[in-house]
Amino acid sequence: MNQGLLLRFENLVQLRGACQQLRALSSRKVCGARWKPVELSAHPMGSLPLHPQLWPKQRLTSAALSQCRHLATKEETKKKKKKIPLTKGEVEIRQKMTVEELAQAMGKDIDHIYEVLLYTNINLDSVEPDSILHEDHIKMIVQKSGMKYKSAKLKEEKERKNTDAVKRPPADPAVLTPRPPVVTILGHVDHGKTTLLDSLRKTQVAAMEAGGITQHIGAFIVHMPSGEKITFLDTPGHAAFSAMRARGTNVTDIVILVVAAEDGVMQQTIESIQHAKNAGVPLILAINKCDKPEADPERVKKELLAHDVVCEEFGGDVQAVNISALKGENLMVLAEATVALAEMLELKADATGLVEGTIIESRKDRGKGPLTTAIIQRGTLRKGCVLVAGKTWAKVRFLFDENGKAVDAASPGTPVEIMGWKESPSAGDEILEVESEQRAQEVVAWRTYVEQQERMKKDLEVIEAKQKEHRVEYEKQQQKLAHLTWRQRKAALYKANKQLMFSRPKEKTEMDENTLSLIVKGDVDGSVEAILNILDSYDCEDECKLDIVYFGMGDISENDISLAEAFNGVIFGFSVKANESIKKLADKKGIKIKLHNIIYKLIEDLKDELNSRLPPTLVETTVGEASVLDTFSVTVGKNKIPVAGCRVHKGLLDRKMKFKLIRNRDVIWKGCLSSLKHHKDDVQVVKTGMDCGLSLDKNLEFSIGDEIICYEEKEVQQTTSWDPGF
Repeated sequence: MNQGLLLRFENLVQLRGACQQLRALSSRKVCGARWKPVELSAHPMGSLPLHPQLWPKQRLTSAALSQCRHLATKEETKKKKKKIPLTKGEVEIRQKMTVEELAQAMGKDIDHIYEVLLYTNINLDSVEPDSILHEDHIKMIVQKSGMKYKSAKLKEEKERKNTDAVKRPPADPAVLTPRPPVVTILGHVDHGKTTLLDSLRKTQVAAMEAGGITQHIGAFIVHMPSGEKITFLDTPGHAAFSAMRARGTNVTDIVILVVAAEDGVMQQTIESIQHAKNAGVPLILAINKCDKPEADPERVKKELLAHDVVCEEFGGDVQAVNISALKGENLMVLAEATVALAEMLELKADATGLVEGTIIESRKDRGKGPLTTAIIQRGTLRKGCVLVAGKTWAKVRFLFDENGKAVDAASPGTPVEIMGWKESPSAGDEILEVESEQRAQEVVAWRTYVEQQERMKKDLEVIEAKQKEHRVEYEKQQQKLAHLTWRQRKAALYKANKQLMFSRPKEKTEMDENTLSLIVKGDVDGSVEAILNILDSYDCEDECKLDIVYFGMGDISENDISLAEAFNGVIFGFSVKANESIKKLADKKGIKIKLHNIIYKLIEDLKDELNSRLPPTLVETTVGEASVLDTFSVTVGKNKIPVAGCRVHKGLLDRKMKFKLIRNRDVIWKGCLSSLKHHKDDVQVVKTGMDCGLSLDKNLEFSIGDEIICYEEKEVQQTTSWDPGF
């Protein structure tokens, strides 16, 4: 017993010595030195020698240092994990990422994102590459792809400074100088507006125009014999150009309303009156074609009373002038009335300082690039001026008058064609002069930014509404699957979405067969706008969907052919050309190019193209009618076949055609005859007034008084119900 206690005591002494040596080694900081790993002894502590001085010093040191190295390595590993960021398999995400942006950040294709979305409550029909994903869905997609995400550092976007260009304050009346009046010619189609201008400026514009119809806004200066100048805007009178006429009244001072004396007030006449009233512009009435025998100017004046246009002889303030534009009668009287009204209005403008104006028309020229026709309203435009209009700008290279002659300057009230635009602005855009090209770029950048913000705001509203709708549908679906485990629910949801995803291409193909994709090209901006306004009235999407893939100005190009090929579309060109190489390329790829110079013919061609996309419908044409006078049956083999004794009272019965049996005004059977006999002879045709026996179906019983109708089915091409107002 005493020996056992002695052994325990010796072991404690040895352990105390070992601890002292470890502390000594630790105080010398031997752990920081480089050591080779040394294996620990396999012997237990109890097997060590009894005396501390006999304990191998090298073994003890090695064991202690190995323990120290193990602890140091563990600490260093922790530090390394904290310091070194994980880059492999890590995705930097942010809020409002699109499907395409997330795929790029993950280094995956878009199909991979769609595959992962099968596990979510997102309706895949509404997901496109530019669709914005919710942050929760972004994180889930990254995790299910076996990757990790980290949030991008959000930069606090400072409120962007407004760098837009604005009009100058009103000018001092002392610096104002007289300017020519801007007069707009309005009226119904073919009432003689262009002929009136031709007579005034001694040109033959109407003879060069397709179909005798004005297709663009033209701006011209007419020099009067007395020395005054009048700027005329020749706006089209056709119904397709309502927006162009409205734009003309926005920059005009006086409106000359042309009404044909033999036609009177028409639809576009009423619209023109409304445009003038909305713009607050005074009217002068020009009653044209007074040289015709059926002309009745007094009837025109009385008809206008119903539209609040009161002539002077009826106590109003509207001057009425009877003219004949074709023969040139009373044109100077009309011009003098215009000048007199302009003097009453005291039209003046500031010809100094930065330029302000309005774009009347925009077009592209192959040699000159984008060109615009504009009315200068303030300042004097010269070569070298830097202008901003819409989301584009120009450094003016050349100025041209209405005859295409280069001019050095354009004062207020003067129409001028401007060359030097970076891109084509839109008709109706406001022109503002700025100090430098850098300033112009700032203005364009600001306007582009504002448009992007507005578009993003609208997109987010739509996305949030769709997500809310999909969330409600998802919750209803989850309620139906509430009795399943979460694994079973996920499997069911994946299966349903996968089936939907694989059915999408088929649905898209079926939709494309009933869709007309359009590429619209026009010579000028106003023509394209007029065509688009007509297409906006299309309201027959249930018959055939109308999809405008692209619209623009200029001749037909290879890019247009490529677009039409990609979307299986048709190219419609208005007053543009397609060279031989383009036509050959289109024929090779099976692309239709429709070129027109008259807008209503373009619309008629478009309706024909829509009709060709509609499926044909079956139309029944009645050939003959007969009534059942008696019924009996005939035994054929072991079967009894019911037979009807009939008399044809209209048309004829032809065995090759189809028949139907009508009882009490209800069709109870349709099909082909089994037999047709006349006086026990098989026949092919039974005519009016003849008796016959016929059988239809062995299981069909006849009744006296039944009606037998012989008819023919024909496929008839459907026509669209769209009415653009032509």
